[in-house]
Amino acid sequence: MASGKQLAQQYLGIFIGWVATKTDDDFRQIVSRGKLSRVEIAHECGFTKSVLNQNPRINEALRKLEDELRSRGVLPEVAQSEVVRPEDSEHPENMPMREPGQQQAARDADAFRRLQIESASQKAEIAELKRRLAKYESLHEALAITGRVPR
Repeated sequence: MASGKQLAQQYLGIFIGWVATKTDDDFRQIVSRGKLSRVEIAHECGFTKSVLNQNPRINEALRKLEDELRSRGVLPEVAQSEVVRPEDSEHPENMPMREPGQQQAARDADAFRRLQIESASQKAEIAELKRRLAKYESLHEALAITGRVPR
């Protein structure tokens, strides 16, 4: 069983790999309340949300990622104790950056792509196994007819 330090390092590697696969548009889709949704990140990385909070190296990497995304304009700037009033919600700059159904659609599309790849792989494997089986079927037929195994 892995120690806590080994798991922390493993989770950091998973997180860094996840970040490397994302584009700015992908990050925009998981923005929640002006920062990246921790629940979505944990779900996509395959670990619990507490890993993001309790692992100081991931926490620091996430903070740096959000700072970098803010500097590139992907995330909104941090407001200095600004309260959003209901009358301000009509302005586009205060609108949420993603629609609720988009994230589920993205997860579904991801799962669909993985299943397509797996299906293609299994079809290739089945074709190879059928080719191998044909050899043994001819041996079985010869054995059934003659009672001897051909050389």
